[in-house]
Amino acid sequence: MNFPLFLKKSKAGFLLFIIIGMIIISGVATTSKVFAQHNESDPDRSEIIAEDVIEEEQNVGKIIIEHLVDSHEWHLWTYKGHHVSIPLPVLLIHNGEFHAFWSNKLAHGHQHNGFYLEEEGENKGKILRAVQRGMVDDEIIGEENSATLPLDLSITKNVLSIFMSCILLILIFTSIARAYRKREGQSPKGMQSLLEPIIIFVRDDIARSSIGEKKYERYMPFLLTIFFFIFLNNLMGLIPFFPGGANVTGNIAVTGVMAIFTFLITTFSGNRGYWQHIINAPGVPWWLKFPIPLMPIVEIVGIFTKPFVLMVRLFANITAGHTIILGFISLIFIFGNINSFLGLGIGIGFSIPFAVFMSLLELLVAFIQAYVFTLLSALYFGMAIEEHH
Repeated sequence: MNFPLFLKKSKAGFLLFIIIGMIIISGVATTSKVFAQHNESDPDRSEIIAEDVIEEEQNVGKIIIEHLVDSHEWHLWTYKGHHVSIPLPVLLIHNGEFHAFWSNKLAHGHQHNGFYLEEEGENKGKILRAVQRGMVDDEIIGEENSATLPLDLSITKNVLSIFMSCILLILIFTSIARAYRKREGQSPKGMQSLLEPIIIFVRDDIARSSIGEKKYERYMPFLLTIFFFIFLNNLMGLIPFFPGGANVTGNIAVTGVMAIFTFLITTFSGNRGYWQHIINAPGVPWWLKFPIPLMPIVEIVGIFTKPFVLMVRLFANITAGHTIILGFISLIFIFGNINSFLGLGIGIGFSIPFAVFMSLLELLVAFIQAYVFTLLSALYFGMAIEEHH
């Protein structure tokens, strides 16, 4: 008998037996409590537990959304009910006046110069200016409980994360460029040897194969920038503590701006043959062009749907990955609200292993999504400059 293998199997089986036993015992204990108190004068215990679980599920959904959306502060940790956060600059323009202050002045429902952070409704998460009945600067203002929406130019969590990632990319690639100049003709070393295979991969397998041998070099700066920007921010989003944790590529505004750049470059790079195939595609029956220009309409709509797909694909995949991980972790607290042993069993036996697996999978997704966005952009550029005969 292979004793080490048997020992490993026995340990795994014993651990699995303990986890299953904890879940069963905690479930039996919870059930016995429910039935033991069912006939007492107190309210039905099962209904209380059900209400607690429903409330916990609602709180979990709220917590997941708060982790995914942008914020005016950078939350670090919670200690004994106190939230420790990094305040960020709030920059507002209201009625032609510029206002600047730190976001901690709006914490816990406080107001600053009439500005407050809305916590409910359609403007949730936005900064509003309170308008109350009375006089301000000798001017009569509106009715009570009304509010106005100022122009918000604040440095939010996602904006600060973009600044940090951009600075990091600039430092990395300027050092690599300096190393190429100093070590011309020599083998790569250090950071240069780490990133050179990725740069060559983007050049040969994405740009050159999609755009063509003659004109791919003019698009390399954009393709390299967009690839490493998405890849780095995907990785930083997996780090659960500062300076990571911001959901940059899971913000549709960020992915939308990148898709707009791809759209503009594709549009302005289009040659005569590209626009001719859109307006009057050769080989298409005339009855699809006249009297109703069906195919030209389809092609023109396709110009806008391509960047839209780029925007939604990156946003949806990154957001879905973060949501699944947070959902697995939240199961611990949902079941723990019923019984602490049940929550511990679910955490050890299900939530933590699956969350670790999804985190490892997210590392692969971080590269794949950067690759897909860059590849599709290069394909669009290649279609726009392709020579038609």
